[in-house]
Amino acid sequence: MTSEVNSRPAFKRIVLGVTVLIALVIGFNLGRRSGPGDRDVTAQHTGHGGVEKKAEEWTCAMHPQIKLPKPGQCPICGMDLIPLMTEAGDDSAGDMPNLRRLPMSAAAVGLAEIQTAQVRRMVVSKEIRMVGKVDYDETRVRTIAAWSPGRIDRMYVDYTGIDVKEGDHLVYIYSPELRTAQEELLQARKAVGALNKSRLSVLRESALATKQAAREKLRLLGLTPQQVREIEQRGTPTDHLTIYAPSGGTVVRKHAVEGMYVETGTPIYTIADLSRVWVRLDAYESDFSWIRYGQEVGFNAEAYPGETFRGRIAFIDPILNPKTRTAKVRVNMENPDGKLKPEMFVRAVVKAGVAAGGKVMDPSLSGKWISPMHPEVVRDEPGPCPVCGMPLVKAEDLGYVPASRDSTPLVVPASAPLVTGKRAVVYVKIPGQSKPTFEGREVVLGPRAGDHYVVKSGLSEGDEVVVKGNFKIDSALQILARPSMMSAEGGAGGGAHAHGGHDGGSEKPAEKTAAKKNVEVPASFREHLRPLYEAYAAIHEALGADDLGSALEAYGQFAGAVGGVDMTDLEGHPHMVWMDLSQRLSDSAVLGREADTLTKTREAFGSLSKEMIALASQFGPPPHQELAQIYCPMAFGGKGGAWLQTGENVRNPYFGSKMSSCGEIQKRFGAAHAEHVQ
Repeated sequence: MTSEVNSRPAFKRIVLGVTVLIALVIGFNLGRRSGPGDRDVTAQHTGHGGVEKKAEEWTCAMHPQIKLPKPGQCPICGMDLIPLMTEAGDDSAGDMPNLRRLPMSAAAVGLAEIQTAQVRRMVVSKEIRMVGKVDYDETRVRTIAAWSPGRIDRMYVDYTGIDVKEGDHLVYIYSPELRTAQEELLQARKAVGALNKSRLSVLRESALATKQAAREKLRLLGLTPQQVREIEQRGTPTDHLTIYAPSGGTVVRKHAVEGMYVETGTPIYTIADLSRVWVRLDAYESDFSWIRYGQEVGFNAEAYPGETFRGRIAFIDPILNPKTRTAKVRVNMENPDGKLKPEMFVRAVVKAGVAAGGKVMDPSLSGKWISPMHPEVVRDEPGPCPVCGMPLVKAEDLGYVPASRDSTPLVVPASAPLVTGKRAVVYVKIPGQSKPTFEGREVVLGPRAGDHYVVKSGLSEGDEVVVKGNFKIDSALQILARPSMMSAEGGAGGGAHAHGGHDGGSEKPAEKTAAKKNVEVPASFREHLRPLYEAYAAIHEALGADDLGSALEAYGQFAGAVGGVDMTDLEGHPHMVWMDLSQRLSDSAVLGREADTLTKTREAFGSLSKEMIALASQFGPPPHQELAQIYCPMAFGGKGGAWLQTGENVRNPYFGSKMSSCGEIQKRFGAAHAEHVQ
């Protein structure tokens, strides 16, 4: 109980410190609070440099939804209110305010400890970690079996683990069948000698053929050519056979014992050549997009701490283990000194170079030719593999992106984006301003690669982004009820508490979006939007027909249509609204264009439809066109989803041919429905 009481003052001090810091940032940015004797909120104040400032409203740093016409205490928490002020000449107070920008004084920047870094192109890598074991090379494992029925009288190799060389004797076996085959050879040899001087060539050739067949039979029974020659020279048969090692290696299993009777094909030994081993690693399905044939792998074994072994991926199992959700990745490793032993536990790391768009890039393989069966064979020119003879293939054919400036990704430090849910906000320092000015931008991020994020859209090379202090800028915008990380539209920040019994979340997302105030724009601008709506309709039709290829093509057309909109007819507030909308439309188009399944494409279409509904709500459809907003409550696992379409017949893009008619009309847009004011 005592610790709980003592912790309360500490907590209050933390809250107070954060509040004071945010208040100071806002104060340095927008002007200092008036003194005790100067409480008139309509009074004019002149700061250094002759800039006029006017306090219009007072708000609470912890509850920005509170706005009062005079100073005092917050009715919720009792904290002193701070002024919401604007500066004359500030670009946020003109005819065309940019609500995402925040000018700050140099002192406020220093107080907030804001640091920036440039957006640049660079090769970054993503580390994929795997675990696994050392195993035998299956291509170098041999089974020594009985070639004829008989009895094992002696086993020269009588325990496992012995290293043998090619030609070493292994087993001495008694075989009656072997004796019969030797008699046939000796009889055929005598017949050839007797017919050597015969004038009948047919008989001589027949005797020679019989002799050759007898030799082949002995070879098939396991005798070496040297053993066959010895039998012919000796002239007498033997009823025992010595089995020799067909290749060198380690005896890893002994299947028989002395005195055991065996049949043809009965295994006696298993020999493995351990001068080359396989390392089998477990890769999770979430990492499959980063793993490629031929990639270099570094791994460590428990037995050799501090030592790193390196090899290349030679095989990726096409079948996933349904229980572990992993697939085996195989690395071929030369092991001349025998340090790597089967069943050793290893930890491996693959560093996948990330290219633009999140694809895999390996500069060391750029323009190279690789053997499709032996990844260690990498050449500068095409030709046959020296190991298997198969033609070498281009590295690009194996899924690699060639190294070039276009393939080098645009990246930002990982501390720059403020990520919440599906949104990411980056604060960019605007050049050429009289004082430090920062602007919030929504960006589409690719994968995280180490200390960087790949940027898919929203930033350009050379942009200066905030890498430290960005949360303080975002908090300041929240206090000013402007668009921020927590609220894309501005208004009360994400940390605000609802009062008065109103629940803003009771409306469906599509209905909330469509309820925004209309923006008056010329009909000529709405005509410029027609290609945008047409490309959107093409995506809708393709998804309704379950056609992934056409949907991806239409997404590309949509992205081009957004960038091609003529904005010469816009000015003031409509121009600002369109710039914000166009950025979100572009981001949604990027997500849809890079989807590789119908499920992902439909998820991207759900996000795109929200922005298109906002576009239709604020600007209206092209002239003489009517659109219907349809809502399907069963889409996305029961969360619901809306879209725009022409005509009265529902064509559901989220279920396609499975449930094409699921949905109901919520709203209509167009001149006939008075949804837009000229």
